Amino acid sequence: MSHSILILNGPNLNLLGTRQPEVYGTATLKDIEATCADKAAAMGVALSFAQSNHEGVLVDALHDAKGKHNGVILNAGAYTHTSIALRDAISATELPVIELHLSNIHAREEFRHHSHIAAVAIGQICGFGAQGYPLAMDALITHLGEDK
Repeated sequence: MSHSILILNGPNLNLLGTRQPEVYGTATLKDIEATCADKAAAMGVALSFAQSNHEGVLVDALHDAKGKHNGVILNAGAYTHTSIALRDAISATELPVIELHLSNIHAREEFRHHSHIAAVAIGQICGFGAQGYPLAMDALITHLGEDK
């Protein structure tokens, strides 16, 4: 049976490619999605993408993922550092979630060092730019294989 993964992106990630390229790189969200779609096809994995700048929409996407997807790759953007609601949604769905960041949040401003997501995620990938997404896919598929 093939696995299904949701890649969920939070606020401002729709601006990738033009938003602070020195921090976030030049790849657009569409570029990242295309890379991930190619990788998913090669791995025989179903993949869905969603992005929202609104916290409640992200919470709803996590709720909707239960029963539809086997796991989630979440780049919650700034909500990582502020959203108890996203943390609670991850806990409530009981889906394996990998926290993902393009930049190394631990090498940036102090307020970015704390993640509300990390304690309920199976792991965190940060600092590898767009390459973090396929890395997260590998990690999640490996985790799902070990879960069975």
